[in-house]
Amino acid sequence: MIKAAGVAEVTDGDFEAEVIGSELPVLVEFTADWCPPCRQMAPVLAAVAAEEGERLKVVQLDVDANPLTTLAYGVLSMPTFMVFRGGEPVKSMVGSRPRRRLMEELSDVL
Repeated sequence: MIKAAGVAEVTDGDFEAEVIGSELPVLVEFTADWCPPCRQMAPVLAAVAAEEGERLKVVQLDVDANPLTTLAYGVLSMPTFMVFRGGEPVKSMVGSRPRRRLMEELSDVL
C-alpha cells in the first residue's frame, strides 16, 4: 500500500477502535497496492491530514490485507473514500479526485 505521510493505516483488528470509536469524523481511504489512482491520492490525503487534523482524522485501509472491513462496507472499487461520524458511515465517494474537490465534498460532514 502506498502510505500517505501523516495518514495512519487501520486494519480489520483496530478499525472499531480507530474509526468507529473516534471522537472526530474519520475519512477512510479503502486502497490497494495495485491501484494507480490510489497512488495518485497519497499526496492529496497527506495534505488533507496536515491541514484538517484538528477537525478530521484521515486513515487508509488496505483492502487486500483487510477483507472483513472491506466486505462489511460493500467496497468494490478502489479508491473508495468513506466518512464515518459518530461510528456510522455518513458519506461514500469512489475514485480519485483533486484536493479541492475532495474538500468540497467533505464540507457537509466536517
